Amino acid sequence: MPSESEHITCVTAENKAVVRRLLEEVLGRGQLKLLPALVAPDYVGHLAMGDHYGPAGVRIDVTTYRVAFPDLTVTLEMLLADGDLVARCYTVRGTHQGAFLGSPASGRPVFLLGLAIDRLERGQLVESWVRIDGLPR
Repeated sequence: MPSESEHITCVTAENKAVVRRLLEEVLGRGQLKLLPALVAPDYVGHLAMGDHYGPAGVRIDVTTYRVAFPDLTVTLEMLLADGDLVARCYTVRGTHQGAFLGSPASGRPVFLLGLAIDRLERGQLVESWVRIDGLPR
């Protein structure tokens, strides 16, 4: 039987893996079909553009990015976890080809820095606080 510290280490690693998949596979590659497995139905995402709810809310957020920046690439810079919380620092790069948060397409390269804290339960995201710096103006 695993000790309590071994159990916490295992849960922490599992939580980090969920967040990594969300960034790399869903946002980075557009694999939206993974959302129901990664995001809880009662999920709340606190974003600059307003709160998003459930897998459908994350789908809206991801689609917004992928339409605005069709050549989007995501790089996970840092991933830290403590219990049910995972902190992530990531960059998003792409060419601004579509409207994004009220800014019309500029055709210019964009570099965004994202910082987020995610809370997970039972292997799914249940709440996120996300901040993005470098938004097109």
